Amino acid sequence: MKLNNLFLLFIFLLPFSVLGQDITITGTVLDIENNPIYFANAVLLSVEDSTAIKGTSTNDKGFFEIKNVKESNYLLKISFIGYSDFNKTVTVSTQDLSLGVVILKENNESLDEVNIVANKPTIKKEADKLVFGVENTALSEGSLLQVVKSTPGVLVLDGQITVKGYAPAVYINNRKVQLSSDELMQLLEGSPANAIKSVEVITNPSASYDAESGVVVNIIMSKNLVTGYRGSVFANYTQGVFPRYNLGMTNYFKNEKINLFVNYNYTDDKINRDNDDGVYYFDANNQVDEVWKSSINRNTWSRSHNLNFNIDFLLNEKNTLSVSSNILWTPYFEYKIHNNTNVYNAANVFQSRFEADNLSTDDKYNLGFDLDYVHQFSTGSLAFNSQFTTYDYNRFQESSSKYYNQSNVYIGPTAFNTDANQNTQIFTSQLDYKLSINETSNFDAGTKYSGIKTVNDVTRYDYDFTTNQEILNTANSSAFNYNESIFAAYANYDKAWEKWSLKAGLRMEQTNVKGVSITNNQTDKQSYLDWFPTTSITYQAGDVLSFYSTYKRSIERPSYKDLNPFTFFLNDNMLVVGNPNLKPTYNDHYVIGSSVTSFLTLEAYYITEKDNILELPLQDNLTNQIIFSPVNIDKSIEYGFDIITYFNITERWFVYAVTSFYNSQEETNTPDGSIEADKWSNYSILSNDISFLKDRSLSANMTFIYQSEILHGFMEVKARLESEISISKTILNKKAIISLSAADLFNLGDFDTTTDYLNQRSYYNTDLDNRYIKVGFRYKFGNTKLKTNERQKELKERDRIKERD
Repeated sequence: MKLNNLFLLFIFLLPFSVLGQDITITGTVLDIENNPIYFANAVLLSVEDSTAIKGTSTNDKGFFEIKNVKESNYLLKISFIGYSDFNKTVTVSTQDLSLGVVILKENNESLDEVNIVANKPTIKKEADKLVFGVENTALSEGSLLQVVKSTPGVLVLDGQITVKGYAPAVYINNRKVQLSSDELMQLLEGSPANAIKSVEVITNPSASYDAESGVVVNIIMSKNLVTGYRGSVFANYTQGVFPRYNLGMTNYFKNEKINLFVNYNYTDDKINRDNDDGVYYFDANNQVDEVWKSSINRNTWSRSHNLNFNIDFLLNEKNTLSVSSNILWTPYFEYKIHNNTNVYNAANVFQSRFEADNLSTDDKYNLGFDLDYVHQFSTGSLAFNSQFTTYDYNRFQESSSKYYNQSNVYIGPTAFNTDANQNTQIFTSQLDYKLSINETSNFDAGTKYSGIKTVNDVTRYDYDFTTNQEILNTANSSAFNYNESIFAAYANYDKAWEKWSLKAGLRMEQTNVKGVSITNNQTDKQSYLDWFPTTSITYQAGDVLSFYSTYKRSIERPSYKDLNPFTFFLNDNMLVVGNPNLKPTYNDHYVIGSSVTSFLTLEAYYITEKDNILELPLQDNLTNQIIFSPVNIDKSIEYGFDIITYFNITERWFVYAVTSFYNSQEETNTPDGSIEADKWSNYSILSNDISFLKDRSLSANMTFIYQSEILHGFMEVKARLESEISISKTILNKKAIISLSAADLFNLGDFDTTTDYLNQRSYYNTDLDNRYIKVGFRYKFGNTKLKTNERQKELKERDRIKERD
């Protein structure tokens, strides 16, 4: 009887329990290129009067979840600025409702009367990357290089971009920049930053990135959201030791089928560098025999033209074809070194001296072309990319020396010249597939082929002053051909739960290398298959508090220059020698961290490097020569911890600060004995962004970067302080911007280097041309509310194209 009553009660309450149960509506919002749309609004409206009932926003994966929905008919509206609204009538019954992937299409007219103003950068720290938002900030009025230099964790010193001491792969809109390191700096300095949306510092790149991409700096450009045309012209004048000039023009155009970006800039530079160096040469008893003290002046002149463009052909809603190119032509490049060296004995008594002059002239070009095709499926995409690069440079070098005896009486000269040529061709082809499995998990996979071919030759002639004739030096003339092919495949998977999230990937790369020294009849081959895993685990303990751990294995292959066995003489006593026996470097990078508050992150890391490649200045104590040669050292270890914070002091004053304490260890065995070194160092940044005036049309940025004494290649590099202040003001109804900046305010940006181990002892005091004042002007025309689809592409293979210094 009681059971019957309970059964009747259950039947009676069942409809109410069904009506009262929690029903959830989920979905993932993407754009037509299958990119997630962050912070899109998803709102349930009443069918009768369009009253808002419930709503939420998408996360960084584009996923949204509306909970506790009652049974009924609703109008679901999904919206985001710059895109047409998505409207759908949905019926909620007894089960959760999944809408799968929702594609938002760009609205060509929605932003015609919108003027977005934001004057402070934003920082978002995630487990595997940091996102630095600069759109519409004072930084966006400068150059791409200024933005990169201001990005948290990125250090630009002595013409090199580093993240925690490592050279990152630089991407623009998820495509690598197809330039060598020097050309990359030139591109960044000559390109305006007004189209930058954000910069991502990816410390744990997924397996879809090349295995050489241990760290990635990805520059995200704003998309062109409305139809029409806009452009800008700009010019910059920089006064360092010598004046420098940069000017150019940028153009954007879009209609329903075409998205076009074209940029051209011209740069005229003269850069100075001074060194006071000393070398202690030892005798057979390892006692100081001679001390060479040198004063060296280096000047570099260059005139270069850079043209890059990107065209998107929107074939239909599901298919897009893109063609892009980056062209860099440097018809004039000179590198001049004047060296005056005094020779002393162990008692510091003058013995002799010599003067050496070296003048190199280059003619070089770099042409890169990309073809992209993307097809959108209902829950994923298929993308194909093919890239071709041809790089050619010719260098003619003249070197002469004059020698004087102990009485400073002229003894005689030596002279030689070299003609060096390099042509490199790179072809890559890549296929990528992305699949959204459900609202909380995704999968992607792909393959890639890279083929690199480089042909080098060098011819040297020595001048005979008795016959006044040039004589072919066969010992230092040679030809070298290099071929490399890499076959790669990868897969990634990510999954999110209520508090946990996981990202995991695995990449396989088969590398085949062949180097042929034709003159020496020597062939060197390498073939190796490697696996490169990457993982990231995050636990969200609260609204802000989270903990994460990441791991990545990566590889650093030798540059083509380093494998080239040529001997290049800068003068009679200083030479550069390649090493065809170099092995690749393998890196293992471990991180644990926590986002403690919305403005504070703590992180610890541990990095090991096997067969790390370093170019060491090696003393030959028999010939009294300095030989710069790349070598593999046995072991490198670095570990440390970071404290990162960012906050607003006032509404108009934003501060970013970081301090990193770390220990570097290096160890290797040499024929002369074992070398070990370790050192604790500190790296700190303080960056301030401030806006002034009622309309915030006056903005300023002041950044300080401190690097304590560090260890690099068994050399100790002394502490330095980098400083820069930049001010920008909009004028002419916000169509023009004038800017003023100054660098190395306290003249503490130069550095000293010392080497002291075994029978090696030297010092280098370097005075860089890094103290300058820069004035800039940019004028915008056309529809200035337009955004841009600017993209650059690059290959890590290009980073390994280096020239002889």
